[in-house]
Amino acid sequence: MAIDIVRAAPQDILPLRELYCEEMNCQIIHYSWHDRGWTDSYLLRVDGAVVGYGLVGGVNANPKEVITEFYVLPAHRAHALPLFRGLVDASRARSVEAQTNDKLLTLMLYDCAERIESDTVLFEDAFRTTFTAAGVVFRRIIDSDQGRIFPHTVEPVGQWVIEADGEIAATGGVLFHYNPPYGDIHMEVAERFRRRGYGSYLVQELKRTCYEMGKVPAARCEASNTASRATLQKAGLLPCARMLTGAIGA
Repeated sequence: MAIDIVRAAPQDILPLRELYCEEMNCQIIHYSWHDRGWTDSYLLRVDGAVVGYGLVGGVNANPKEVITEFYVLPAHRAHALPLFRGLVDASRARSVEAQTNDKLLTLMLYDCAERIESDTVLFEDAFRTTFTAAGVVFRRIIDSDQGRIFPHTVEPVGQWVIEADGEIAATGGVLFHYNPPYGDIHMEVAERFRRRGYGSYLVQELKRTCYEMGKVPAARCEASNTASRATLQKAGLLPCARMLTGAIGA
């Protein structure tokens, strides 16, 4: 058996990438790296036949040395480990980032990486909620809101706001740079409005808005952020995976 790993043009992997997305059937956190030009593409070949692909990248101008996607056609997965090691050699990758619902890449990470860490939890929508908030308005942000928005410390200012007592109590949004049809919900509540249920109400309304746009809501947060995790889960988004990072060993 002859294994060959070759650099490819970004468009050359697209048919295989469609198969990867179909198999994953979930939000893919690093999906946009390829479209932004942050990755190098590789075709995986066995005895001259293309059997899969890999992506090795880095954010913005960072060195491209992180394996973020690895797909092998099911009929050739018995060769997944030597193919992965070939990808490591060809790309000179130094680390792997995998979400645990990507079974193949997770297995490769545990076989080939060390110092494995996890600091991010991924969430998927599991059930519908029907929270109400008396006197609270959920609406799109408008120009006159500028200057009224509280300083954000964790998340960016979103496209929607929660208004309470004449003040902007929270903002939230949905990011669509992940794989279609998934949208990533983010939100932040002003300090003095916390622990009133506004966060879960905002997430609920962002979920509804996402579905009305024909998208599927999802989310992620730091594993140590217990307050955000509780807010997401109360609004029906439950943990579905963890992000793993590992340094490639010798």
